[in-house]
Amino acid sequence: MKKCTSLQEVREEIDKIDSQLVKLIAERSHLIRQAASFKESVEEVKAEDRINDIMQKVRSKAIELNVNPNMISELFNIMIDEMVETEISEFRNGGNF
Repeated sequence: MKKCTSLQEVREEIDKIDSQLVKLIAERSHLIRQAASFKESVEEVKAEDRINDIMQKVRSKAIELNVNPNMISELFNIMIDEMVETEISEFRNGGNF
């Protein structure tokens, strides 16, 4: 991790990370849309077991990295809920999202 020497430098680094986060979320969203084409029902899209697995993994990773696992869980819950809705729309529209 970079050691910053001023508040301005800290803010610039945060801005870079924010940009990377948005890019990664966009990449994940594009993959979610692709996943819809491999599924055969809305229930399969919802994939509760997969969601539970993801949540366990990200909580464990948060603990490993000394980040509040509750915050990470909340962020992922929001992201996953929105992406499941996107995937359901994609599934129902036959890939014409």
